Amino acid sequence: MCSRMRVLVACEESAKVREAFRLMGHDAWSCDLQETRVPGNHIKGDVIGILDDGWDLMIAHPVCTRLANSGVRWLHKPPKGKTKDEMWTELEDAARFYVTLRDAPIKKKAIENPIMHKYAKELIGEMKRQIVQPWWFGDPAFKGTGFELINLPELIPTNKLSPPAPGTDEHKLWSKCHRMPPSKDRAKMRSETYQGIADAMASQWG
Repeated sequence: MCSRMRVLVACEESAKVREAFRLMGHDAWSCDLQETRVPGNHIKGDVIGILDDGWDLMIAHPVCTRLANSGVRWLHKPPKGKTKDEMWTELEDAARFYVTLRDAPIKKKAIENPIMHKYAKELIGEMKRQIVQPWWFGDPAFKGTGFELINLPELIPTNKLSPPAPGTDEHKLWSKCHRMPPSKDRAKMRSETYQGIADAMASQWG
């Protein structure tokens, strides 16, 4: 039986990862600026203030909007209501937050991150990175998810499915994360960790 660990799941309000570790017997806590969707061990507030509270493992999901390669165009042509200076300041703040998580005094860390544009890479630096897909862990979906791993092994697929052929209705269904229409909850739904990945983290890193 594995030893009980203190696990911090940073920037999570869905409780998916927290509950996966809790069910494995660990003292797992989520922390987010929002309330948790599932009652339990949750700290509402800025995670920076609790990084040195004696955690054995941290899994972090920082907001990646300004770091992602898919949004680099906004740095040069800001969306309505924003200026270039504001966009670059937001990028620098996001990169600083990411580095603060990476430098936290926690031995084992996994930090979710997107495919980054060159400006983000310059601010954050090189990293050991694994990209996983939900369908490697039994969830019929496409959503490449990257993790910087510090003192942790790469996740091993637990239940690889066979992806449907492009152009089919099933392929479109698997791509629902990328095909979501605009809504107030779109970002929240797209950022939620798939259950199979959460369970793999708990069983392999716990």
